[in-house]
Amino acid sequence: MTGVQTCALPIFIDTANLDEIKEAASWGVVSGVTTNPSLIAKEGRDLKEVITEITSLVDGPISAEVNEGKAEDMIAQALELAKIHKNIVIKLPMTMEGIKACKALTDKGIKTNVTLIFSVHQALIACEAGATYISPFMGRMDDIGLDSTKLIEDISQLILNYRYDTQIIAASIRNVSHIETAALSGADIATIPFKVMAKMVEHPLTTAGLKIFADASKK
Repeated sequence: MTGVQTCALPIFIDTANLDEIKEAASWGVVSGVTTNPSLIAKEGRDLKEVITEITSLVDGPISAEVNEGKAEDMIAQALELAKIHKNIVIKLPMTMEGIKACKALTDKGIKTNVTLIFSVHQALIACEAGATYISPFMGRMDDIGLDSTKLIEDISQLILNYRYDTQIIAASIRNVSHIETAALSGADIATIPFKVMAKMVEHPLTTAGLKIFADASKK
């Protein structure tokens, strides 16, 4: 298998905000980073500049997304991004051109993350193209009443059945329930926005318990 190998569920942070990455990395639980052009645009920074800085903060897979429409243009942009650091993973759209680019980049030894996966047949063709990672979008499926849990379960079974060398990144995570679902449904990795990651340490009973301990210590 390629990519992150562990018996746990690796956590990636889904952001291009360097302060968020620094803070999350300081917890010692972040194994990688996913970004996209819109996240980087929010920071008002140059794509290559931001990606380069991220590689100095997290020693793990860093997904950098191409924003070209044709396969040959995606490949050209990907080759430039791959030069930044050995940990760069090229994030590609689930389109015909994206699949062409995926196969070509895989043949060149460049790791890929095919994103915007919403069905098993999309996952299948991405696996056949040699994708290192595939990213089903949980939140966007839930938005229109589709079952993202079953999709991850089905893709996991597909990969198991045919022994594909591809890992599932649960993406578009909106809440901690999505993380729990991803962990129990067969995802290999969860990529999580910083605000949701911060919620993972919270629980009303934890807060109540801390208050009881604090009050008791004052007596």
